[in-house]
Amino acid sequence: MNASDTPDLPMTEKVDLTNCDREPIHLISAIQPTGFLIAVSTDWLISRASANAPDFLGGSVDDLLGASLRDVLAVEAVHTLRNRLSSLTGEDAVERAFGVQLVDGGGRFDVAVHMSKGEIVMEAEPSEPEGDLNPSATVQAMLSRLNRLTDLGALLKEAARQVRALTGHHRVMIYRFHPDGTGEVVAERLAAGLEPFLGLRYPASDIPRQARALMERNVVRVAADVDATPSAIVPQLGPTGAPLDLSMSTLRAHSPIHIEYLKNMGVGATLTLSLLRGGRLWGLIACHHKTALQVSYERRTAAELFAQVLSLLIETREREAVSDYEQRTRSLHDGLMAAIVESGSTAANLGAMAERISEIVPCDGMAIRIGDEMVLTGSTPTREEMVALTRFLDQSAASQVLALNNMGQAHPPARDYAKRAAGMLAIPVSRTPRDYLVFFRREIAQSITWAGDPAKPVSIGPNGVRLTPRKSFEAWREITSGQSAAWTEPELRAADALRVTILEVVLRLTDVAEQERARAVQRQDLLIAELNHRVRNILGLIRGLISQSKGGATDVESFAATIGGRIQALARAHDQITESNWGPRSLAGLIATEAAAYLDGGANRVQIEGPPILLQPEAFATMALVIHEMVTNAAKYGALCNLSGRALVEWTTDNGNLILQWREIGGPPVQAPTRRGFGTTIIERSVPHDLHGEASLDYALDGVRARFVVPSRFIEYDGVVAQVALTASTPPNAFRLTGSVLLVEDSMIIAMDAEEMLFDLGAGKVLTANDVQEAMRLLDAETPTFAFLDVNLGLEMSYAIADRLRLAGVPYVFATGYGDEIELPATHKGCPVIKKPYTTQAIASGAAMAKAAG
Repeated sequence: MNASDTPDLPMTEKVDLTNCDREPIHLISAIQPTGFLIAVSTDWLISRASANAPDFLGGSVDDLLGASLRDVLAVEAVHTLRNRLSSLTGEDAVERAFGVQLVDGGGRFDVAVHMSKGEIVMEAEPSEPEGDLNPSATVQAMLSRLNRLTDLGALLKEAARQVRALTGHHRVMIYRFHPDGTGEVVAERLAAGLEPFLGLRYPASDIPRQARALMERNVVRVAADVDATPSAIVPQLGPTGAPLDLSMSTLRAHSPIHIEYLKNMGVGATLTLSLLRGGRLWGLIACHHKTALQVSYERRTAAELFAQVLSLLIETREREAVSDYEQRTRSLHDGLMAAIVESGSTAANLGAMAERISEIVPCDGMAIRIGDEMVLTGSTPTREEMVALTRFLDQSAASQVLALNNMGQAHPPARDYAKRAAGMLAIPVSRTPRDYLVFFRREIAQSITWAGDPAKPVSIGPNGVRLTPRKSFEAWREITSGQSAAWTEPELRAADALRVTILEVVLRLTDVAEQERARAVQRQDLLIAELNHRVRNILGLIRGLISQSKGGATDVESFAATIGGRIQALARAHDQITESNWGPRSLAGLIATEAAAYLDGGANRVQIEGPPILLQPEAFATMALVIHEMVTNAAKYGALCNLSGRALVEWTTDNGNLILQWREIGGPPVQAPTRRGFGTTIIERSVPHDLHGEASLDYALDGVRARFVVPSRFIEYDGVVAQVALTASTPPNAFRLTGSVLLVEDSMIIAMDAEEMLFDLGAGKVLTANDVQEAMRLLDAETPTFAFLDVNLGLEMSYAIADRLRLAGVPYVFATGYGDEIELPATHKGCPVIKKPYTTQAIASGAAMAKAAG
């Protein structure tokens, strides 16, 4: 601890290892005398300087303070510092410059520049000639020896050897932190005659928390001479009354208690390099020298670069080991699940597979409790002890995996059977009643060899008690009991995967027969709701056909013929689909059926060619209407209206998509229609809207041409809601819409019919979308005043749109063909739901209810 911050403590104050954690080591206000420090303001006036700065720059500290840096350093040196400063990126960035002549005619220095709370901090050390040392080339040569090593232990051992060769220290250790904060020397390289520290454990208090936090930010820490007297920073307090923050300093002085610690170890100089994984401290490269040792800044930079790359190599090796384990457990897991599904999921059956299960999560024993059954295998608590442990799990484990390597701490009765089961990993495999799969591990009486007694002794000072560092680092052995081997992260992930699989795939919660009966009733209800949905959609489609067809009719007879033909086309398509139990049907058969129905004996004038393609039912019905309109138009106005014309229908596939081309030959000259009727709308809009495909229609003079693209997902090769039931009690004109209205409907014809109703109710504009993505795009561009949402959009539901509308305060109404059976999510319960097919009255009633509820 810093003596200025922590004098001897009064006897009344509690003294423990947390005193070190509270020491502000980054505000120590002194640097090591191997170099000097100058802090300047943003206008380049010197605001602070180390007391030894005049030794390197001349003059006195008073001469330096307040002076412009341009008047103190050479012009070229200031220019170099400005360039380095402009390269800083991020709060903790440090820029370096080597061999800089700071004063005209003076020596050369290695310089580090960083920002500290608005002040520019420059630290300089006399430059030591390194000959041809190239940090990146040096590191590349060092790493070439590491890359071929796949074993982590061998990698760390070689890394220690390489660092010692680079820095020249008597001892280089690689020190790894354990989850409890303690550290262990896992690799070491040392000079002859030194006592090895390999395998020794160091308590967490040896490196206090704030020191670890600094090591994650500033990854290089040096002490060139532990006997050197630090040089104070003048003034110690700045204009705001705060000391200079030296977190990113390269020369920051060490805490006196740390210096005492190093002297007790017989260390005269140190260099510490942080090893990080994911930005957190994994370990350290600790370099010790028995006497003072100044390692040049260039060589320290090479060591820093090596440590950074070594950190990446460590992470890679550890990830590879985890990946190998997880790949092995996945294979075991898949085989186990297949066996469980085949044999059943009772406790007895799972117990018979205990050996295979323990390969996924290594253990010494296992307890399986499902319902009233319990099976124990291996080293476990007794049945009586399991009753109390299960009660503990019911209170503690919730629905997550619970891992303990010292059960006795959380569940005191477990201390009595710690030798049989000290650690536990419990997997809940049901919710009600609570069932468990519990893995146990035996007690491991661990023998930990510490580098001296890990408790820092307290000594009596002139004014009370104070903490002092250990004076002995001889091996000190401690035996711990009541604990098992810790459960690793990969093991916990494997256990959680097992939990999810058993919950979702295998284990039955209650009586299997009762569940099957409940599922049968549920399937029946769903089938009835689906049938109701399909019937309502058909009724809505026919209503839309009638509404849209009346605009082009000149008399009742032509209207009846037109609408009858379209409905008959749908009926023919429906007949073909139902013949295959609502499965895919032949495209060629569809075209042939439509041609035969309209052309009587002239159906052979429609020539078809293409591979055997089947259309899914939703695409089959849409294409039936489109082909019907193409045949009808050709017979009335095109190539099939005379005795010599023909229609060629050809199709191919491209990347799985169906490409269908219609071409008319030998008919009268084509004239583009002056009025776009509903039949043309069906041809041009049905496939893009209903199937997310493409359609184009070309009135070429020598014959009509059309091209349709149907997406691959429609193609196969032949080879309880609290909604209010809406009634007719609200007159259509009792509620009027205003502004823009969002309509989300996946059927183009039903959408067109609904658009007209919305305009009749006063909507100024209707924004129509057929899926969630299109609706979100429309909402990005404009906020509507109202919205009507078809619940089922085929491949997705419209609830995400409703969520956004609710947040925006836009009233909305759901529409569905399922009727009262539809169950809305909790966030939308109580929202008005109207039944399809749409009517003006139902839309008005739903809108009125949504407005009143909002």
